[in-house]
Amino acid sequence: MKHVLLIGLLLSLLSCKDKPIDLSGDSPVKTEDFFKAIRSLKLPFGVADTNLHKAADTMRIGAKVLAQFVPDSVLKTWKLSDKKTIIKPVGKIVKEKNKEQEIYVLLDVSKNKVHSLYAIVFNTQLQYVTSKLLLDNSAQDGYVHLLSINREPTFLVGREKITADNQLMYTRNGWAFNDAGIFMVVINDSNEDLKKRNEIINPIDTLPTRNKLSGDYIRDKKNFISIRDGKDPNNYLFFIYFEKNGGNCIGELKGDLQLRDKTNAQYKESGDPCVIDFRFEGSRLVVKEQGSCGNHRGIKCFFDDSYIKKNPPKKRKR
Repeated sequence: MKHVLLIGLLLSLLSCKDKPIDLSGDSPVKTEDFFKAIRSLKLPFGVADTNLHKAADTMRIGAKVLAQFVPDSVLKTWKLSDKKTIIKPVGKIVKEKNKEQEIYVLLDVSKNKVHSLYAIVFNTQLQYVTSKLLLDNSAQDGYVHLLSINREPTFLVGREKITADNQLMYTRNGWAFNDAGIFMVVINDSNEDLKKRNEIINPIDTLPTRNKLSGDYIRDKKNFISIRDGKDPNNYLFFIYFEKNGGNCIGELKGDLQLRDKTNAQYKESGDPCVIDFRFEGSRLVVKEQGSCGNHRGIKCFFDDSYIKKNPPKKRKR
């Protein structure tokens, strides 16, 4: 009888030991358990925006659990307070470097069938360093958007489409985490002649312009800023596009700017070293790059410039 009880106890202990780690609740978890629960990602790895929803594990991560490891300032931009937002791990990548480690945790953050794939970087001490949005499935621009990760790892983010004359058009940018603690562009490859594009897709063009500062500020068709209404009168959405040096240096950025007073605003996004100041001088908008914005432009030009507000089209009298 004693032998039967002993065997039962051993089986019970083994079953407890093999029990999966649960990250979905509100209770704190041990640091080692958090990283242990996320599966290692086999490299090379690739995914498209069309099948992004299939890349994640079935396991969920609770917002309060993730908040143990990622700063609130970052999580706020992911809108995790919304109960409809679901977080699932895609996998982790561990890179050995000079007796140190870089740990990349890939997360799928989704809401209402819109999926966003983020890479979060942790150091050897398992402390948060930075994060980057790699891919999402919200674009409706006629391209297939792709992500591939090699063994370095380099994160190759690209887009491609087949034209009406059956030609493959593509643009690819490779990102790598560097010693300065940021993601930098290491590959820029395209067979699309941006200088000859007849149309630039403005992703916020159709959004409302009811607020005082909203509108289009332009130099010409290929150098402009669109300002659109944000969540309140002190916040605005913007899209800036420019081509300088005869079209050899291109910059593009979509984001949120916040008013600091009646005439000055700033773009500053957690996890992005880029900081841009906006100064509204009547119908003139002056832009000044303050942080490192190389992730959003060519290396031989800056966002610094001024633009004139375009008068809205007059409404036709009936």
